[in-house]
Amino acid sequence: MYIKNLMLINYRNYEELNLEFKNGVNVFIGDNAQGKTNILEAIYYCAFAKSHRTSRDKELIHWNSDSSFVSLKVGNNRLDKKIDINILKDGKKAIKVNSNKISKIGELFGTFNVVMFSPEDLKIIKESPSIRRRFIDMELCQLNNKYYYNLVQYNKVINQRNIVLKNRGLSEDMLDIYDKQLVSFGEYVIKSRLDYIEKLNYYGKDIHNDITLGKEKIEFKYLSSVKNLDDIKENFYIQLKKNRKKDIEKGISTSGPHRDDFSVFINDVETKSYGSQGQQRTAVLTIKFASLKIIKKENGEYPVLLLDDVLSELDSNRKKYILSTIGDIQTIITCTGISDIHEYLDSSSKVFKVKDGKVSI
Repeated sequence: MYIKNLMLINYRNYEELNLEFKNGVNVFIGDNAQGKTNILEAIYYCAFAKSHRTSRDKELIHWNSDSSFVSLKVGNNRLDKKIDINILKDGKKAIKVNSNKISKIGELFGTFNVVMFSPEDLKIIKESPSIRRRFIDMELCQLNNKYYYNLVQYNKVINQRNIVLKNRGLSEDMLDIYDKQLVSFGEYVIKSRLDYIEKLNYYGKDIHNDITLGKEKIEFKYLSSVKNLDDIKENFYIQLKKNRKKDIEKGISTSGPHRDDFSVFINDVETKSYGSQGQQRTAVLTIKFASLKIIKKENGEYPVLLLDDVLSELDSNRKKYILSTIGDIQTIITCTGISDIHEYLDSSSKVFKVKDGKVSI
């Protein structure tokens, strides 16, 4: 999978931009705050209909405009696709795939696959479980429409159950109904996440070994609030019944995949609390490159790789691993200089210069 063309109108600091990409490495060079990351953000937006930087779509619209437009032409092994997204200030957006309007965001997922690696991704290791859940959910949504459906339905039921829990006129019969729905949708979510963690371990083991020159081993462990995963549906239901009194007292649902997490261990040491900054960066790098391989295995082709100003943050071993591995993957890199990657550029590469919202070759 590769990007052929990107067009932006009134997106962030770009009034109008039209870019043709090469199938190999595409590099955007410029000082900070010139608009390099905005290009990667727009590409990412075409995969998920949301930004990786903000939850407020109106921030994507040029300051003196009422709307923004993003268009992406994508080539792949089966059928070329075109994604068009209109973003309005009132929070609404209109999405078309091959000129056909889609009514649900879930219909967009999988149309265009992307993996992004940015400095903010250290949060996957260092910060709250919600960020790790968001990562694994986003990866699974672009691989499996059924996962997206079950996740959306599960979240709807959780919200409805929490309303009942907070209601003084509590109906336990209503909780019974919600609990049966929760275990049905929740079982699929947990099973899918467990499978994804297994794949992260399978691919991550060799990737991490290569990056660290055999000095470290990595392991991912899924941490579920459902204590016994041998029969997820049955044990989840039992746990909901067991925790009902506590849930009523707190007014929230205290067990289920919405409370789950995963941990990263390097040499059997938990990386979030005890890993060095370098180990945490390596763990994120392993996660991202394992994600590339998982998508390749599932879809038969690599996604597009976005590297947002990360090379300057990495030591020589990690940098060398990235640049020597991306030969078969269309990669879009932002950086402030080209010296570190010059030897890896060839006829399938293209270098862009970015200054004040203008892009030149």
